Amino acid sequence: MATLLRSKLSNVATSVSNKSQAKMSGMFARMGFQAATDEEAGGFAHCDDLDMEHRQGLQMDILKSEGGEEGTEPPLEGDIHYQRDGTGPLPPSASKEAGVCSELSGQGKPKITAWEAGWNVTNAIQGMFVLGLPYAILHGGYLGLFLIIFAAVVCCYTGKILIACLYEENEDGEIVRVRDSYVDIANACCAPRFPTLGGRVVNVAQIIELVMTCILYVVVSGNLMYNSFPNLPVSQKSWSIIATAVLLPCAFLKNLKAVSKFSLLCTLAHFVINILVIAYCLSRARDWAWDKVKFYIDVKKFPISIGIIVFSYTSQIFLPSLEGNMQNPKEFHCMMNWTHIAACILKGLFALVAYLTWADETKEVITDNLPSTIRAVVNIFLVAKALLSYPLPFFAAVEVLERSLFQDGNRAFFPNCYGGDGRLKSWGLTLRCALVVFTLLMAIYVPHFALLMGLTGSLTGAGLCFLLPSLFHLKLLWRKLLWHHVFFDVAIFVIGGICSVSGFIHSLEGLIEAFRTNAED
Repeated sequence: MATLLRSKLSNVATSVSNKSQAKMSGMFARMGFQAATDEEAGGFAHCDDLDMEHRQGLQMDILKSEGGEEGTEPPLEGDIHYQRDGTGPLPPSASKEAGVCSELSGQGKPKITAWEAGWNVTNAIQGMFVLGLPYAILHGGYLGLFLIIFAAVVCCYTGKILIACLYEENEDGEIVRVRDSYVDIANACCAPRFPTLGGRVVNVAQIIELVMTCILYVVVSGNLMYNSFPNLPVSQKSWSIIATAVLLPCAFLKNLKAVSKFSLLCTLAHFVINILVIAYCLSRARDWAWDKVKFYIDVKKFPISIGIIVFSYTSQIFLPSLEGNMQNPKEFHCMMNWTHIAACILKGLFALVAYLTWADETKEVITDNLPSTIRAVVNIFLVAKALLSYPLPFFAAVEVLERSLFQDGNRAFFPNCYGGDGRLKSWGLTLRCALVVFTLLMAIYVPHFALLMGLTGSLTGAGLCFLLPSLFHLKLLWRKLLWHHVFFDVAIFVIGGICSVSGFIHSLEGLIEAFRTNAED
């Protein structure tokens, strides 16, 4: 009886809390504030619902509607609290076929406009990793600039065809949304023989990209601090350890509401930093080394540049969730056009003017080239942004791992890492801490921002942005496609595959060599 009473009180408290959060979220939405998250590709629809959007965008195995156990209370109206123990029933409106669909489509939540959706996409493709683009120009010259334009065009196109795979024609000839995530599309392509294989492949790719993004944040934090204070007796590895110590509390996160409050401020600060870098470069326009930009490539290092450029455009992970939350999904194509055109222009200008300023002395992180008088200030802001951005991909990766390995019902590989009261068990917390330490070890032994970024872009970035969207588009809609669409899809798949394999091999070779060098030291 006492247990039942506590359960009822908990449901009532949760309902009141969620309704209050919904009001606040609606107020911020009307004011035009949206979640300003980073490029790791997580959920970007609303600041207050950031943790839920991550799970939706990544299509974790969210609770299936099984009718609930006997004696359990149905959830109160409006109560969409995420049940960590995996036993919480879905809202009554969710059917078995559309269980996740109604939640992902944004029912019961304020919809976002095309401008707000564009702001979210801009945050994803204009983040911190733009700082590595001048290094790509160093090894690619004008061809590197062409690739920045080419990647923008291709990623814009594959984003559109990925959304097209969410829709099919019903019996009445109407185009309806029958899928709600990247994972749903992948599973549909592998059905009926392997109905879950495609989703698992996509989830593995997403986990790799998220974890690598966390590693990159640790690497860039150590790199920036070391170059900001070179006179201090602290090595880059030591700075990485200090940064990880600050990040260790991420293992205790239950949601991202507290962290997401700083997202907008961090993103605006990053744009200001980019403007400062460009302003400094423009002040040295008389010394620009135009003769250094040539039509040549460094055969060994240019494939790495391809991965860097591709990784800076990754946004496909959360596009299905974003499109489902738009007030008018028909504006999605227009939104993708202007966001990628703007990204292409800004990235191209930033990379070119930065390279012209420092030419052959261009470093992996361009702010390291700034004079010491302003470098420390700029880098400290960037480190703050990196540390505040780290919890987003970390939490999303943890949720995917926990849901697939520990909370997937009878298909789980390990026991549930949450107790009956929904609290994380001690060994589950240990595994989270181990993931934080793993990102540190990778950052210590392979402290090369460009190599890690190139490897991630070549492996998961090219796969999620180039290969899989074109393959899924051909598989699901090939009977309705015009010949030029088929040509584009095949061309993107072939070119993307070649670039992905080439970039992955060269990045992996560079990482192995760097790992051996660090091990010897």
